[in-house]
Amino acid sequence: VQLQASGGGLVQAGESLRLSCAASIDTFSSYNMAWWRQAPGMNREFVAAINWRTGLEYYGDAVKGRFAISRDNTKNTVFLQMNSLKPDDTAVYYCAAKSGSWTRNNMDYWGKGTQVTVSS
Repeated sequence: VQLQASGGGLVQAGESLRLSCAASIDTFSSYNMAWWRQAPGMNREFVAAINWRTGLEYYGDAVKGRFAISRDNTKNTVFLQMNSLKPDDTAVYYCAAKSGSWTRNNMDYWGKGTQVTVSS
């Protein structure tokens, strides 16, 4: 299984970015998909997730109202639309997949991250 995140880059505060994560999972549609991030010297932080069964979306408090997660099961891809970016959003962003019921614990698979840098 491979999760390949892309779309990171350097932007100014207030701008937007859209991250993508392509998954090589045969049963992609039955996985909860999530985004996490880790800033230098910080613990990994939950950003967003989308439930495989219900389509419900979950967000970390720091990004509610600014970020939106979506998925395209026909392309085995999950997206993270990031709007109104702030310097505090600077981090390496990782996508992850979790089977079964959604919780923030014990992701089954992790991808390599993509760097997002927001300048003030």
